[in-house]
Amino acid sequence: MGFSERYPLLARASTPAELRALPEQELPAVAAELRAFLVDTVSQMGGHFAAGLGTVELTVALHYVYETPYDRLVWDVGHQAYPHKVLTGRGDRLHTIKQKDGLAPFPSRAESEYDTFGVGHSSTSISAALGMAIAERLGKGARAPGARRHVAVIGDGAMTAGLAFEALNHAGSLEVDLLVVLNDNDMSISENVGALSNYFARVLSGRLYSGLKEGSKKVLRRMPAAWELARRSEEHMKGMVLPGTMFEEMGFNYIGPIDGHDVLGLVRTLRNLRTFHGPQFLHIVTRKGKGYAPAEADPIKWHGPGPFDPAKGEIFKEKSAGPSYSQVFGQWLCEIAERDPRIVAITPAMREGSGLVEYSKRFPDRYCDVGIAEQHAVTLAAGLACEGLRPVVAIYSSFLQRAYDQLIHDVALQKLPVTFALDRAGLVGGDGATHQGSFDLSFLRCVPNLTIMAPADENECRQMLYTAVTLDGPAAVRYPRGPGPGAVPARELAALPVGRAEIRREGRSGLAIFAFGSMVSAIAPTAERLDATLVNMRFVKPLDEELLMRMADRHDHLVTVEENVLAGGAGAAVLEFLNGRGYCRPLLQLGIPDRFVEHGSRADNLAAAGLDAAGLAVAVDRWWQPRQRRA
Repeated sequence: MGFSERYPLLARASTPAELRALPEQELPAVAAELRAFLVDTVSQMGGHFAAGLGTVELTVALHYVYETPYDRLVWDVGHQAYPHKVLTGRGDRLHTIKQKDGLAPFPSRAESEYDTFGVGHSSTSISAALGMAIAERLGKGARAPGARRHVAVIGDGAMTAGLAFEALNHAGSLEVDLLVVLNDNDMSISENVGALSNYFARVLSGRLYSGLKEGSKKVLRRMPAAWELARRSEEHMKGMVLPGTMFEEMGFNYIGPIDGHDVLGLVRTLRNLRTFHGPQFLHIVTRKGKGYAPAEADPIKWHGPGPFDPAKGEIFKEKSAGPSYSQVFGQWLCEIAERDPRIVAITPAMREGSGLVEYSKRFPDRYCDVGIAEQHAVTLAAGLACEGLRPVVAIYSSFLQRAYDQLIHDVALQKLPVTFALDRAGLVGGDGATHQGSFDLSFLRCVPNLTIMAPADENECRQMLYTAVTLDGPAAVRYPRGPGPGAVPARELAALPVGRAEIRREGRSGLAIFAFGSMVSAIAPTAERLDATLVNMRFVKPLDEELLMRMADRHDHLVTVEENVLAGGAGAAVLEFLNGRGYCRPLLQLGIPDRFVEHGSRADNLAAAGLDAAGLAVAVDRWWQPRQRRA
């Protein structure tokens, strides 16, 4: 059976314009087909799943009511945007999402005119949509100022970030046409959803109530005492039945909470709100994983599964080459926490991804999940360290970018003993450019008082983490996604001598290779073939300066290789040091090129950057062989 036979309404609504041509009563059937299509497609290739199932009706209603792409629709994070991609002409390519040369994992301005803002990290939607609304007010839009509408859809935990509240605080003080839709899938407020709440939402968004409200304001403002009584009474009544007083105080007209799976109710409410001017806030309640029972029962497990059997609800297990670095970290953390009661683990909403599930169960009193609030996570760690504890911040490399000021000002400047376990350092694969950990060595290396380590294998990762918690100042251990080369971790923990590298191979060809972290095993075959000296540098800061000078004395040609951008990275550190000591040796720097690496598998990413074993061999040969011939 072909696509048009299985999904006849979707076939007729592959763009928002086609969707808006359908009768309103057919929208529930459109939503049902869209949900079935998501289950069918994502089961074949994996991807972000549960969040998208929860936003099916909202997506249909938004594109039905708003004149997209003229009206600006800004998604937050992008986990929930798969239905949006399907309804904006990309359904036939959804099976390629996150794959090399396929659809981007998140909304991307380069991919579609309907993706008004590129996202990946959370809590940016309100700021971006507000900027667009202000531009419209200034007359930068194609039509008269005020004609275009702007909608920010935020949810899936993104409201925990301070950035979202900074934007709300600003927007509430402006006369701009902005609608913020909070997609709330927290079951703790499910009792607020039902006929009564939906009734209030319709009343509060209706023309009659709005007209009476504005008319009354004009009259009562002439009588200050009566006006103040009326204003307080209205806020009190709304606060009794609606959890929106805070947003009202910030300057928004709050509507909700309403059922986010009632597509016709959403259409009616959005249609009313589209006629309003000024900041509006619509609170909808959805169920993550809606319509697929296994995802509803365990939305965390089904947040971003790999391929699965949709009938059995079983996610196919990937063949494992050994424990991942995240698992090595999690096991080490439990072990060190048993020994040292000062250990406290902090994560910004990445318990599962960072390997903290077991720790959170065994040491709940020493576990802090702060939500999507990276800045708070780092300064919280600083406060803990001030009182003699040994906080460990488990954070993805790309997410630490969001807390750079806190790392510098609150931790490093005060030389506080905070350990940063940087997961997903280097190239991560399917999540693409927004999640690549390409920059951490560059932005960390320039910070005083900070020790930076990059393990070559699983055992070294374990020992470096232990080394970090024994230091009197801050330290970062950065490790890649997935498994390492297969080294068996030693049971005993031993601190490494700080700033000391390890010679893995002594060569006689006059070529020395300085490899950092994951690149040690990748470059090893080339070092063997060329009879080159191979150094596992271990420390990015401080460098093993004595060894570098010794190697420069003994070798005529040098190579550095790292899974980080070349600009300001570990290779640049080596070059700066040797140049400062008067060594003028030909030096080849290999690393991530000066461009954003897009989505694909991790193997695809490494090959695209020339950092897989084959690419490294070609690069070194191209540089080294002509020099050998001249010699």
